[in-house]
Amino acid sequence: MHASHFFLSAFIYLGAAVLLVPIAHRLGLGSVLGYLIGGAMIGPFVLGWVGGTQGEEAMHFAEFGVVIMLFMIGLELEPARLWRMRGPIFGLGGLQVLLTALSVMGIAMAFGLESKPALATGMILALSSTAIVIQTLQEKALMRTDGGADSFAVLLFQDISVIPMLAVFPLLAASVSNMEHHGWLHELPHWAQPLVTLGAVVAIVIAGQFIVPRGFAILAKTGLRELLTAAALLLIVGVALLMTQVGLSPALGAFVAGVVLAGSHYRHELESNLEPFKGLLLGLFFLAVGASLDFSVIATKPLLVASLVIALITLKALVIYVIATVLKIRGSHRWLLSLALAQGGEFAFALLSMAIQQEILEAETARLLVAVVALSMAITPLLFIIYERILAPRYTAVSREQRAHDRIDEHAPVILAGFGRFGNFVGRFMMSQGVKVTVLESDPDHVDMLRKFGFKVFYGDATRLDLLHAAGIDQACMLIIALADQAKVAQLVTEVRAKFPKLRILARAHDYDQRFELMSLGLAAEDAVHEQMGSAQELAVRALRALGKPAYATERAARRWKRYDEETVHLLVPVHEDEDAYASIVRERRIALTQLFEKDLAELPDDSDAGWEIERAEEK
Repeated sequence: MHASHFFLSAFIYLGAAVLLVPIAHRLGLGSVLGYLIGGAMIGPFVLGWVGGTQGEEAMHFAEFGVVIMLFMIGLELEPARLWRMRGPIFGLGGLQVLLTALSVMGIAMAFGLESKPALATGMILALSSTAIVIQTLQEKALMRTDGGADSFAVLLFQDISVIPMLAVFPLLAASVSNMEHHGWLHELPHWAQPLVTLGAVVAIVIAGQFIVPRGFAILAKTGLRELLTAAALLLIVGVALLMTQVGLSPALGAFVAGVVLAGSHYRHELESNLEPFKGLLLGLFFLAVGASLDFSVIATKPLLVASLVIALITLKALVIYVIATVLKIRGSHRWLLSLALAQGGEFAFALLSMAIQQEILEAETARLLVAVVALSMAITPLLFIIYERILAPRYTAVSREQRAHDRIDEHAPVILAGFGRFGNFVGRFMMSQGVKVTVLESDPDHVDMLRKFGFKVFYGDATRLDLLHAAGIDQACMLIIALADQAKVAQLVTEVRAKFPKLRILARAHDYDQRFELMSLGLAAEDAVHEQMGSAQELAVRALRALGKPAYATERAARRWKRYDEETVHLLVPVHEDEDAYASIVRERRIALTQLFEKDLAELPDDSDAGWEIERAEEK
């Protein structure tokens, strides 16, 4: 009976994820909101397909996902890196937690709560959702932005701050008798309990430094990868169990263990082995958060709940925005930081559970806060959508309107449009050969950064003909287009060829389709350069050299392959929209290439070829 119930629950959880997450993702809502909606639908307060009467079954089943996530976050933080990040972590993060907790405490006391419950409420609501924010930042490729990095630093401090919060909560209890007991720990004298807790943390650090790496080394010699996976899970479960026994959060214990192992040789092995478990269990955690929403509380007090959710999000966003302004965090990054951290967090559920057990908060108040936190977490993906679709574009547009295009005070025979990931290699190489280049870049932040490194770059949109005239395109002999936007490249090629037919244009092509398009616009095949071909060919040549192939032979093969590719492109241009003819030419050319290289292999190397190996001998 129990087995069939387990399989039915698992089927419902996975079915909700598979059905609703792709729909939410397709609508641009993100996977997190899809999980939350799915959990709310199948949870005990809507359809009642899964979960206990209070949704506890769902939440307990998924807590392990948060534990694994914090362990893997810890793996990313080597102590040296943690020390380097101490400014944003303890400065920005510390101010956010402190000011938010005090603000919430003040408002709670104004509405009639006593100081201790108000302080507990402030600490609970000061935390944000590490699981949702990190997942969403990674999904939307915002993690490496300034706003994403600062959000991560604040979340990291929040996770660390849970440790003192857990220590403070027993002091806020109504009486000593109401303090939560943790197995055998409550039988010890009061002065010994903190020592045991501290000893458990020290034991994790020592084991992570000296015992665990040796254990992994022994298991690695077996060659059985599944043993390392099992050992990693055993480590996390063991740490979580130990932390539970001494009254600390299992997630925080896993985080400490991850930080300790961050410098281990097995760090990347642990990450790759645990990544599938983390993704699946985090999805189940989001489902469980949705299932934990008590709609009876929401239905009986809808205006109060809605007001509290709006007030929480507004207050947290406002506090963070003010701090970011004071700390001179610029531009859209300030908006990203403010909106990303405006919700409640998953640790709020653990702290609320402790607050009920220790009678710090009344059960009705705690259930209301659970609903508020869960709804604020559910709204988080919508806040990211507001940032992406409304705030960030408007801010970028305003900032670029305010900044006029630079006055171009020099003319050069070569104009380079775009100095980003691709264009900077082109520009720097040409400059190193003594060629004067006028560089145009449309990203003002990137222009400012390049100038700090001594590059003379002009801010302006190279697709505007008036700016090209100002850059001296009338006298230039060449225009190099290194822009990433394919539509803008095609537009610029069309307009410049119409106005300046004698000007030679070289352009970056994202793939073969764009290369065909540029050739159809009049560019020669050798002037429409595939952005990945050169680096890929260089890597292949180095791989052949590393395998012991003669230097001259590999260089000659690379040049022949490039000529073969150029010839093939010419053949494919007329038929690139005819799939059958395209495939036929590719097959014929592949056979011809194989025959060409077989002929090369049959030729004996000349003695003069040995000169190509001098560089390799010197390297050795």
